Parts: sequence; C-alpha cells; structure tokens
Amino acid sequence: MSTNTAYYIPHKATWPVIGTAGLVTLLAGFANYLNGSSIGPALMVVGLIIFIIMLVGWFTLQAIESETGMYNHEVGISYRHGMMWFIFSEIVFFAVFFGTLWYTRNLSVHWLGEGATKELLWPSFEAAWPTNGPGKVGGDFEPMGAWGLPFLNTLILLTSGVTCTWAHHGLLAKKRDQLIKGLIATVALGFLFVAFQAFEYHEAYTEMGLTLGSGVYGSTFFMLTGFHGFHVCVGAIILSVVLFRSAKGHFKPENHFAFEAAAWYWHFVDVVWLGLFIFVYLL
Repeated sequence: MSTNTAYYIPHKATWPVIGTAGLVTLLAGFANYLNGSSIGPALMVVGLIIFIIMLVGWFTLQAIESETGMYNHEVGISYRHGMMWFIFSEIVFFAVFFGTLWYTRNLSVHWLGEGATKELLWPSFEAAWPTNGPGKVGGDFEPMGAWGLPFLNTLILLTSGVTCTWAHHGLLAKKRDQLIKGLIATVALGFLFVAFQAFEYHEAYTEMGLTLGSGVYGSTFFMLTGFHGFHVCVGAIILSVVLFRSAKGHFKPENHFAFEAAAWYWHFVDVVWLGLFIFVYLL
C-alpha cells in the first residue's frame, strides 16, 4: 500500500499473458476464416471469450486496488504516462495504414500505369482509383460511398464524444446522475456505431461485391475500417466497465483516472474516424 514514504509497486500480473493468448487465438481464427478453414470461426469465438475474461479479471483487480487506497499520486502519474505511450503506439499503428493508403493511391498506382513500368508489367492496366488490380483480379465491385451509413456513423461517433465529455463534467461537478446518463449514452452510441458498420460490411459483401479480395482498394478499406471498428468495440467495453463502477459509487473528482483513460481512448477513436471518413470515404 502507498504511503508518504513508500511507493506501491503492483504485483506480478498474469492477465497480460492471458490477454495476449486470447488475441493470438482470435487473430489465428480470423486468418483461418479468411483462408476458408472450418476451424476459423470456432477459434475466433474462443479467442474472444479469453479476451473478455481477461478484461473482466484485470479491470476487477485494478478497481479493487484503486478503491482500497493502494495507489498514491506517483502511481497515478505512472498510469498516465503508460496510457499516453499506449495511445502514441496506437497513433503510429494507424499512421502505418494511412501511409499505406496514401502511398498506394498517390504513388504506386500511377507508377504501374505509366511509361516503361506499364509496358513491362501490364500494358492494359489503368492508373485509376479505386482499382481492383491489373487484369481486374479483384473482380468487379462498387466503391463505398460517403453519404450513407458512413456519414451517419460519423455523426454518431462525434455525438458520443460530446456525451463522454458531458459525463466527465458531471463527475467533476459531483453530479453522479449526469455522469451515469452521459456514460449510458456514450456506450449506447458506441455499440450502435459497431452495429451500423456490421450492416455496412454486409451490404458491401452481398450487394456491392466489395470484399477483402477486391484488389488493393478492398484490402485497405477493410483493414482500416475493420481495425477502427475493433478499437470502438474495445473502447465501448472499457466505458461499460467505467459505467458499472460509476453506478457502484466509484470515482471522485480528485481521483478518477480510470474514467480519464477511457475518455482519452474514446476521443482518440473519434479523431481516427474523422481521418478515415475523409481519406477513405471522401477522397
């Protein structure tokens, strides 16, 4: 336990290892599913269950330690530094995918469709975006428009950022009712976003011919929007835990880093989506 002269060091935790095992299993199942293996969906379900168990266990442990006064100011600073570095790593993660999209759309497609490169590799290739590849190896598809579900999802996610901030102001003002209502709205909007994105994917596959195999456009589209959707799911789960703890009477204006961390993550997700909407859907 922390005191004025001692610094609490959290004990060795097994939850990170369990979480890693769950994610590896989930990704292995997804890879098998993409390659047509029948074991893929089962592995995905198992991996998701392991990951959820990890979240419940780790969040419970952290809540108990926090509410029993085991963290002092220095520990809080460590948590803030850790969350900042985590969000920075996520920024770099998405920057790689945005960079891939920019490089493909603005450089490589044009190189493949011009001059000697075109004559040597594929004379009939047309340097146009979106492309399904030389010889139309990705098949015919319809690009995803911006002003249907994507625009609606943009409004939903921006509104969720407002409700999250409103909940934070309620916490700071000791208005627990406002805190809980704001979190309920944020969580509901987050899961609504995911539901609409799932509907968008279904429409892409069944009505538009747009799949992961639809050339480089299809792969970059689903990689960017899919990973973002996964982050929205994680953020909504984290906010659900914060909502549950808030209903239990946790968090005070002077001590609520768990809420702050969830809010930071959620606003990061909002900003990434704005980039996605502009560079993936509009341009």
